[in-house]
Amino acid sequence: MAAPGGPRRVQAAILEAYARDLLAAGGFAADHAEATARMLVWANLRGVESHGVLRIPRYVEMVEQGLINPAAAIRQVAGKGAVAVLDADKAPGAVAMNTATVRAIADARVHGIGWCVVRRITHAGAIGIYAEAIAAAGLVGLVMTASKPLMIYHGARTEGVSTNPLAIAAPSADPGRPLLFDMSTASVAAGKITAAKDAGRAIPLGWAVDAEGRETTDPAAVKAVLPMAGPKGTGLSLMIEVLASVLVGNPLLTVALRDGSEPGGNGIAVALDPQAFGAAPGFTASVSDLAAVIKALPVAAGAEAVLLPGERGAAERARRLAAGIPVAAGTLNRLAALAAKHGVPVPPDLA
Repeated sequence: MAAPGGPRRVQAAILEAYARDLLAAGGFAADHAEATARMLVWANLRGVESHGVLRIPRYVEMVEQGLINPAAAIRQVAGKGAVAVLDADKAPGAVAMNTATVRAIADARVHGIGWCVVRRITHAGAIGIYAEAIAAAGLVGLVMTASKPLMIYHGARTEGVSTNPLAIAAPSADPGRPLLFDMSTASVAAGKITAAKDAGRAIPLGWAVDAEGRETTDPAAVKAVLPMAGPKGTGLSLMIEVLASVLVGNPLLTVALRDGSEPGGNGIAVALDPQAFGAAPGFTASVSDLAAVIKALPVAAGAEAVLLPGERGAAERARRLAAGIPVAAGTLNRLAALAAKHGVPVPPDLA
């Protein structure tokens, strides 16, 4: 337990149950609350506070505003062969993306590839969880999502694209340790700014700008985030918008930039069967061999180790499963306020 006002450590199972109860009390269907809580705590376990339980008050607010449909019915609206397009009916993002992931895996078993796009989703969270699920099925996973303008377009003064993330996962010979690459096209995930605000700390220059388009270190003054690597970040984000949105007839940026409306989001889950590419049955061993030769590279001056994609998050997960997840005081306070509003008991460890 941390000093008063600092983060507190809580066991993952307790935090997940608390998250589930808060979401259910806030209007989520029971199974939707369970899926969403699992995704949020998955992020917290890996040290990605920006996509963890701090999102819960906003998710509940989205239900109240009609942006999340707790009675959503996901249905297929287009497709051909290995391609499926679903409409999520504004389902919680974790529910929609889980559905797309399951469909992509099933289609890959038949066709060698499954490409599932799901339209009209809400915030998908840490998309690495969906790529990891595809890898756990012995397939290679590719996941992307698109949403409203949140990020400065390189060369522009205002938001033009979103922070559209990309995750790729490949199974290795160790079933529990895939290569897992998960990145945002922004210099920082927008949720990290919320996390900084909750923790009462400044943010570095290069993360975001204020309403005047000037870089700021004050998380409360942030208007938009900056792209990763300038034009590379905005170019990649724009092309994810083409794949996830324009290609399926739900162009988010065009609508949002023209009339300022809330366009929702879209997501892609792709599964590739190594057998269809001639790599099986030795594919996972080859992935592990690749990882081994990279790990054997000489360590650069100033670096502690040569790390593989997902290795840092996996190590943090192991630590947090043993010692508990640190949750910032600001986040705990906001969750407690939500719990009081909806009559949800606060776990004794967090009271």
